[in-house]
Amino acid sequence: MSSLFALGCPVLDPSARAAHEEADALRVQGPAVPVELPGGVRAWSVTRHAVIKALTSDRRVSRDFRQHWPGRADVPDDWPLAVLTLQKGIFNAYGPAHRRLRRTIAPWFSPQRVEELRPQVQSAADRLIADLAATAPGEPVDLRHALSLPLAMRVICDLFGVPAFLREPLGAAMDALVATTADTEQVRARQGELQFRIGQLLQYKTAHPGTDLTSDLLAPSAGDTEPIPARELRDTLSFVLGAGYETSVNLITGAVHAMLAQPQYLARIGRGGGSGGSGGIGWDDVIEETLRHDGPVMHMPLRYAVEDIDLGEGIVIRRGEPIIIAFAAAGRDPDLHPDRPGVFDPTRADKGHLAFGHGPHFCVGAHLARLEARIALATLFDCLPDLALAHRDQSPPPIPSFLVNGPAHLHVIPVPLARG
Repeated sequence: MSSLFALGCPVLDPSARAAHEEADALRVQGPAVPVELPGGVRAWSVTRHAVIKALTSDRRVSRDFRQHWPGRADVPDDWPLAVLTLQKGIFNAYGPAHRRLRRTIAPWFSPQRVEELRPQVQSAADRLIADLAATAPGEPVDLRHALSLPLAMRVICDLFGVPAFLREPLGAAMDALVATTADTEQVRARQGELQFRIGQLLQYKTAHPGTDLTSDLLAPSAGDTEPIPARELRDTLSFVLGAGYETSVNLITGAVHAMLAQPQYLARIGRGGGSGGSGGIGWDDVIEETLRHDGPVMHMPLRYAVEDIDLGEGIVIRRGEPIIIAFAAAGRDPDLHPDRPGVFDPTRADKGHLAFGHGPHFCVGAHLARLEARIALATLFDCLPDLALAHRDQSPPPIPSFLVNGPAHLHVIPVPLARG
């Protein structure tokens, strides 16, 4: 049986220059493959859809490094992945502790509550896209920073009651959550900045409570007799805030790029984003295919075997060994999608994916991310039907992180070039 520490293993590229190709190569090697993460930490990489689905719903797999990762003792606090992996909030909670925190947060992201946000999401999208439409003819604009990011940031900050003066610095600080190329000095600085900004938010909401998620987290939940411990609260806030905007930003930007790179699909979008009848597609098709083809989260560290887990093919994940899940790779698994898994095609019937995770840690913000994407896409292309890529012959560079997946920027031309 293979052992994580006995085998030689490839280094997972921290800059993610070819993340899908890297995942494809790992997938053919087995149900789990040892890889080296930044700082020399080894983990089992899982890229197959069926194995990801099985492990993420298996009670023998935990996210709690304090209980189930003996190797934590050898990992410094300024490890490049520490901001996520060593959090003590909902992200790494296990069993009853996780259910308690999720019980407080989940109602804010229910389908009904998310639907109530539609008017304010639409209003924010209208304003941002109106600014895009006012761009001088022929002038390229970075859509990620002009639409996707400010829209997602506005929505998540409204939900959490983040005051206006704190939104920009908090957004910049949350970049620490996805940094995988940072050195030790940068990690320390980003950790300190993030904790400082979260502390500012908690201080403000303690003095100015309201009908928002942060205020809810500061008060005891139903059935609880005490508030959430301070460190647990800080880490839960930093994760849910960061994940709540990063996922939507990458989903919107990736979907726009996919449609502009293959404009033949735009002609098949039905009026109002509906199916358009025979042969037509809707924005929901585009969103689900984007999630399948280029999910906004690539690798998610870390999980740990609570006991030995035999995956077959000679692979046993031993108790205490860490696991890194490649969620974006699941949608391109040829066992799930044998027909051109690496090709974006919103007309395909089966768009199955695990872009929002699976099991107890399934993303609570999935409904919100889909709503933001649908409103952004429908409004953008209704207002700017002639939108085009500024550099059609070049693919935008990926975000330099193997945790998240999406274009680092996307330069578009909001109006047609002036013609003589």
